This record gives sequence, C-alpha cells and structure tokens, in this order.
Amino acid sequence: MPPQPQQPTRLTHNRFVHPRPGLPGRWLARLVSSPRLLAARRAVLSRLPFMVLQSEVEQVVYLNWLVDATAAARYAPPGVRLWQRDGKTLFTVLTYAHRHFGPAAAGPLRRLYPSPLQSNWRFYVDQLPGGARAGRVVLFVKNTLDSAIYALGSRFFSDALPSHLAARFVHRREDRAIRTEIVPGAGSAPALRSTVRPAATRTLPASFAGCFDSWESAVAFLCLQDSAISHVEDAGRIAHAGIDLPIDLAAVQPLEAVIGECNLPMLRELGVPPGECAQPFCFLVPAVPFRVLWERLL
Repeated sequence: MPPQPQQPTRLTHNRFVHPRPGLPGRWLARLVSSPRLLAARRAVLSRLPFMVLQSEVEQVVYLNWLVDATAAARYAPPGVRLWQRDGKTLFTVLTYAHRHFGPAAAGPLRRLYPSPLQSNWRFYVDQLPGGARAGRVVLFVKNTLDSAIYALGSRFFSDALPSHLAARFVHRREDRAIRTEIVPGAGSAPALRSTVRPAATRTLPASFAGCFDSWESAVAFLCLQDSAISHVEDAGRIAHAGIDLPIDLAAVQPLEAVIGECNLPMLRELGVPPGECAQPFCFLVPAVPFRVLWERLL
C-alpha cells in the first residue's frame, strides 16, 4: 500500500479559532474565514492603492533555533524552498510591542491608534515558486496578537498575515529580564513561554557556528529582511508583502534564556531535542520603526 499523505496538524494550518468558546467566537471565526467575503475583499482592494501601515516597535526579542529541515518543509507552500544547511533550517520567534500601529497616512493622528503585542513565527526562504531566488524573504507560519481588533482585522483585510488571537499575552520587563507568555485558551494561537535576560558577551552558539562566521553575521541574516510570504489557504496561493524594518545592528543586544523558562510546543513538531528547546540563540532589538509597504498575491 502506498504511503498516505501526512495530514496537517493544528500547527501547520492557519485556520482561525477564537480563544473563548461560544457562539460569538464561532461566528467571528466564520466571518473572517468566509471564502466569499475574502474573495470580494480581494477583488475590491486589488483595484485600490495599498494603505501603508506604520508603527514604532519596541522590546523586540528574537528567539532562534536550528530545526530539522524535513520537518520544517511541511510548513512551506508548494514551490517554496526553505534556506538550509546540513539538513537544518532556521526558525525564529520574534515578539514585540507596537506603538500606535495604523495607517501611515494618518500622520499625527496615528497616536490615537492602539499598541498591540505581536509574536511572529517564521522560517527563511531560499527559493520562491518558479525557481526564483528569494533574496531576503521570510515565510510567516504563525502570527499572534493580544488584540481582537487587530487579529480579526488582519485576518479580513490582509492575506500576508494570518493572525491568531491569544487568550492571554504577556510581553514585559521584569527587573532586567523580559518575560513572554502566550496562552491560546481554546483558540488557534500557538503557545509560548520564555524569559530572557542580558548576556555577558556576544557569543555565537556552537550549533550556529557551521552556518555563520560570527555573532554579528548571524544577527544580520536574521534581522535584515525585506519581504515576507504566507500561504493563503482558501485561495491556494501565496501572499507576498514588502516590509521596511531598518534595524541598527550596532544597537542589538545579546540575551540568554533563563534555565527552565523557555517552552515552545511547536519545537517538538520540528524535531528539536528537549534539551535544545530551552537554549535558543536570542537577542534584543530595543526599538525600530516598522512599515508594511505593499502586498500582492503570487
């Protein structure tokens, strides 16, 4: 009997489930996932200029692991090849606080917009569909927000950011450490718990030494990205969005994970041994301006 195709898990698909069970949550999930409404939105917005979005993001914590490339390939849309070295690929979780995330055209009025917390989970792309070299492109696989307005709004108005809503989301300083916790509740958000603190030196982990020459070159590769893609499940296509994130590499600060305070269930799906799950390569970008410049379907 031929092998059966592996079914997508809760982590490899991006269907939206509200974190609080009940009729309102189910109704909202159906609304933002309606193929007819999404198709109508694409038909309308494709004829209009893209509304550039802007924010000043702060306390950007990067957690990075080398994971099994074969396991990670399950997350890649058809035709997309992930960056890899010696059977491993890079997986990054970056979590941060927005400051007034909204349309750039709002000008000074953007200060009236809320400041949600966001956690973005991504791989790094080597090749796009059709064999084109990717350049500085990441693949968004999970995106979580603490705001229902932003999570549902990004679901409905964007194809490049398939967002989930956390039941509880913490990302804050506690003394010299930064604690992050994402609790999915009954919803589709991925779970995360981590605590990081300043590290004494800029030391590249031994596991990353086969991929990068130095701490600085690793940070540059992980930070300096120009665009992102995401699988659009209802349309069977790929969304591609341009981003502007001018990170000052000299300002990046080394971090270390606090022992016993890093838990990410998704890493088990990616074949990471338990001992390595708690030891990410991590660093902090204190603050950076952020813009979403354009979006289109490939």
